[in-house]
Amino acid sequence: PAVTPASSFALLQVAALERQIFDFLGYQWAPILANFLHIMAVILGIFGTIQYRSKYLMMYAVWLVLWVGWNAFIICFYLEVGRLSQDRDFIMTFNTSLHRSWWMENGPGCLVTPVMNSNLAPEDHHVITVSGCLLDYQYIEVVSSATQIFLALFGFVYACYVSKVFLEEEDSCKCLRISHGAGGGEPQRCQTAPLDAGR
Repeated sequence: PAVTPASSFALLQVAALERQIFDFLGYQWAPILANFLHIMAVILGIFGTIQYRSKYLMMYAVWLVLWVGWNAFIICFYLEVGRLSQDRDFIMTFNTSLHRSWWMENGPGCLVTPVMNSNLAPEDHHVITVSGCLLDYQYIEVVSSATQIFLALFGFVYACYVSKVFLEEEDSCKCLRISHGAGGGEPQRCQTAPLDAGR
């Protein structure tokens, strides 16, 4: 069966909400803000598709370019590319806390052991050791960001294609109205049909 616009945007929205939930659990304020903007952009894309507004889809496509850049930065951050360091740069929390990814303590197979009587942590934090993880949290975050990039590329192609179809139909409607006006007849209203109509 063909992939409908509704199912495509539903997949994008579910992926964004899943990302938002785990970032909330890990107190990752920068990703939380970015995820919120992404969710709003997906809603804008849904509205543009339903209402046949090519401008909204173009805005959505522009946002997806920024979204790909943001997720590429997250991948570089967790892989510590260049001078980026998780132990020194607390970008994800806006340098307001020492919290890490939620997956650091809750990854598959991870065993968390608290370190008692440690003077290394501030008053509102605790020191732990994590062992036995089947997959380190850095790679879970990398896979999550890579998935978001893949979905964004799909959404970008879709938004560009649909906005192109809408613009072509708008141009054909204008030509139809002009031809009817030149012939002295009543101008006819042109309506845009859904993309999957008649399939």
